[in-house]
Amino acid sequence: MTETKPAVLVTRRMPSAVLDQLAPSCLVDLHPGTDDLPHEEVCARLRGKQGLICMFNDRIDAAAIAAGDSLRVIATVAVGFDNIDVVAAAARGIVVTNTPDILTGATAELTWALILSVTRRIGEADRAVRRGGWTGWTFDFMLGSELQGKRLGIVGAGRIGRAVAAVAPAFDMQVVFAAKPGADRDSVSDETVVSLDELLLTSDVVSLHLPLTETTRHVINRRTLARMKRSACLINTSRGPVVDEEALSWALEERLIAGAGLDVFEEEPRVHPGLLQRENVCLTPHIGSATRETRAAMAALAVRNVVEVLGGRPAVTPVHR
Repeated sequence: MTETKPAVLVTRRMPSAVLDQLAPSCLVDLHPGTDDLPHEEVCARLRGKQGLICMFNDRIDAAAIAAGDSLRVIATVAVGFDNIDVVAAAARGIVVTNTPDILTGATAELTWALILSVTRRIGEADRAVRRGGWTGWTFDFMLGSELQGKRLGIVGAGRIGRAVAAVAPAFDMQVVFAAKPGADRDSVSDETVVSLDELLLTSDVVSLHLPLTETTRHVINRRTLARMKRSACLINTSRGPVVDEEALSWALEERLIAGAGLDVFEEEPRVHPGLLQRENVCLTPHIGSATRETRAAMAALAVRNVVEVLGGRPAVTPVHR
């Protein structure tokens, strides 16, 4: 009698070399497009599946988990897992995994790209050249701000926040963290940890590196934006909803802060219209981990997690909550 292979739903196109690692031991149900699978279709296709490989923007809620009547493992190709009902999964004995560490360097690089783009007005200058707005060198054209001697305030002292901080000495910047108690707080020296309020009041660049939770949603709002220096800029490469975009648009309009660099948004792919036309805002389409090397490694780790769990072995990077 031939043993039936476990079936795995993969919600997005992935490198064929990575998917080939699933083929020997699993039956693969692949959504080959780059578009989102509707939630109803995710639920329908989860029936009878033992494994799920999903992306951060797939909503794997209690309904989806209930539809996956045979699920044993959910592997998200992301660090954050706020899109997955981990409690519902745990109640069913389903292992949830993520892809930590791998995207740290790529996201830190993009964070610095946004910092430099905003402070040195790179996007604005590029647009000026393209539309013929540059007629020759002048002494005071496109003046930006230097980073040397300034303070970088990092909200969240996880892997990515620390990787961003590691580059700051190259620009002769002082670093402070607003870190939560526990693992984050233990990973940085006490002298660099300040309250969020002090960080906002004193930092020239505020960079967000937070997971999305009930306590971090809209942590940047009208009140906290009003605490920032008028010469400061805000950078977000973590999760969109940690920033209240309506409040950010207001703060920029009122010139309460000097600019912003955003790679993530509250209602992706929608961007608040108040941000779209502002020259002092740099917008990128959630590309923090978008390098060939990083995305391939993330996909490979997710596949490995599924293969290990379905093979009766422990997950490589299980989510603990």
